[in-house]
Amino acid sequence: MSERLSSILPRVAVVAVIAAGLGGCGVNSVPTAEELAKNKWADVQAAFQERANLIPNLAAVAKGAAEQEKGILVGVTEARAKATSITLSGDDLKDPAKMKAFQDAQNQLSGTLGGFGRLLANTEAYPEVKSITNYQMLQSQLEGQENRIRIALRDYNEAVRAYNTTIRTFPDAIGAKVIYGAKPMVPYEAVTPGANVAPSLDGKV
Repeated sequence: MSERLSSILPRVAVVAVIAAGLGGCGVNSVPTAEELAKNKWADVQAAFQERANLIPNLAAVAKGAAEQEKGILVGVTEARAKATSITLSGDDLKDPAKMKAFQDAQNQLSGTLGGFGRLLANTEAYPEVKSITNYQMLQSQLEGQENRIRIALRDYNEAVRAYNTTIRTFPDAIGAKVIYGAKPMVPYEAVTPGANVAPSLDGKV
């Protein structure tokens, strides 16, 4: 019995060493970091979608706007449609072109929302708009959602940084390249001036 045990122990030791070696070569750390980044991206898309869901309420607020300035609302509506038509899967996060298309659409929507805020800020021209009971609530909801978007983007970018560092750092880089063929993920960047600042319905930047 002791002879059999003595013959098994070396094999168990070898397996343990191999497992430890693989664990130190990114077998676990690479997919763990990747899944975390994908989860954070899901939070980003959910935050942008929640903002988009608030925009139809702007139509009611805009009823007091002059007819010649309805184009601003049209711009917001069109930008919303484009922004909500682009979604990225976890695999798309490694494609700079797809990430740029998503960023451009969201930045365009942010820009049109800022223009809409400046329109409503003209209280002398649109006193009836400011008198709408739900206006302050809508303003607060939209600005709060912009804050949640910024937090979600910050968390996503941090997860991407951690993943990209993992797949480039020894010894995890071995498993990342040999086992997974891992490619870096694309962080979310504000590509237009002021895009990282939440648009405000009170007309302020």
